[in-house]
Amino acid sequence: MTITTADTTRQDDLDALRDVVAELERAQNAEDVDAFVALFREDAIWTTGGGRLLVGRDAIADFTRTVLPGAMRESTSSYVPVHVLFLRSDVAAVKVRQIVTGLDGSPSVDEAYEGSPMYVMTKEDGRWLLTANQNTVVVSD
Repeated sequence: MTITTADTTRQDDLDALRDVVAELERAQNAEDVDAFVALFREDAIWTTGGGRLLVGRDAIADFTRTVLPGAMRESTSSYVPVHVLFLRSDVAAVKVRQIVTGLDGSPSVDEAYEGSPMYVMTKEDGRWLLTANQNTVVVSD
């Protein structure tokens, strides 16, 4: 899927942002808590799909250690960046499409569902980090 953006001159940054999302996907599917948490800025905020606000990497780590291990036994998630808005040269809003399915690609135990995360990332010492993030479950009619 192609990322849409008004700024097509930033291919290196678009590739780097795509890599962060790909690493988030890999870490979640592998239930790799440390790799997942390493993607966040120290003072990041994260709102879970259930609406829980987590402030700071330590709170994100504590929460992730309780929910991620074992979470991917019966499902897998894919994350695809679909739109990037560069707010400044070192700040980007990244809209992501998340699809959760069973391990064989079929609807998961609870049915396949789609998420619509928004990740605001900041570039720190040349590295893009998750900074202000909101997970949203897409409700179908």
